[in-house]
Amino acid sequence: MKKSIFFGLLFLLFFVSKLFSQNTCDLKNFAFNAGEKLEYSIHYNWHFVWMNAGKVIFKTSIKNYYGTACYYLQADGSTYPKYDHFYAVRDTFSAFIDTVKLQPFRFIRNSNEGGKAVFNDIVFNNQDNTIYSTESDNRKAFYSKKIKNTDCVFDPLTAVYRTRDLDFSHCKINDTISVAMVLDSTVYHIYVRYLGKEKYTSKNFGTYNCIKINVLLISGTIFKGGEFMTVWVTDDKNRLPLHVEAPIVVGSIKVDLEKISGLRNPSTSKN
Repeated sequence: MKKSIFFGLLFLLFFVSKLFSQNTCDLKNFAFNAGEKLEYSIHYNWHFVWMNAGKVIFKTSIKNYYGTACYYLQADGSTYPKYDHFYAVRDTFSAFIDTVKLQPFRFIRNSNEGGKAVFNDIVFNNQDNTIYSTESDNRKAFYSKKIKNTDCVFDPLTAVYRTRDLDFSHCKINDTISVAMVLDSTVYHIYVRYLGKEKYTSKNFGTYNCIKINVLLISGTIFKGGEFMTVWVTDDKNRLPLHVEAPIVVGSIKVDLEKISGLRNPSTSKN
């Protein structure tokens, strides 16, 4: 399976120490709405030198999917041209999801990293609880798989937005919340681990009260399996990922929120 640097940044995969019961199938959306746009800068550290190497943009809108008005989620990640000789990245993830229950209808991944291209198209048939996944790569290999959806399974991009609606108010330190996710025809059971609350000062937006969480990454082209990613999320109804830190195979990365527009709720966590 070919995993992506931006796929790794999209969602939270945690090692379980204690499972805090919360049904992610029944979440109500309070964190985002159509029209939201979040832009992030990615900084890469190699031999103690930090470089502004790329960006990721998340956007939400309303689109029609076979007669149904849906949230259309899109995430685009790329390295800047001057770093393409080192490791060029051009990734696009998109998803159509229900506006009420946030159930996914379709997920499409077009990924090109270091010259390795991957395409993944996942269709969710919520009536017969079946997931149909097809994938291909630049070697022209083609795979198709039918998966029984018995576990409230989501695609990676839908999982990102749904985790913003998680309720941490009753969590204790190291409690975890489970989420099931499919990518490249494989279902992963992921866990969000709560590390408490902490202030974080962003160079772009000042100091915020944040929820702090940790990530255990899936092994892939950039990340080592088991390496921890730390994320600071604003402690308000927007639940914006404000800052991310993670070690990678060579060096480490930091991700910072650079631009915000179209928020659903007032930003009440800023000091």
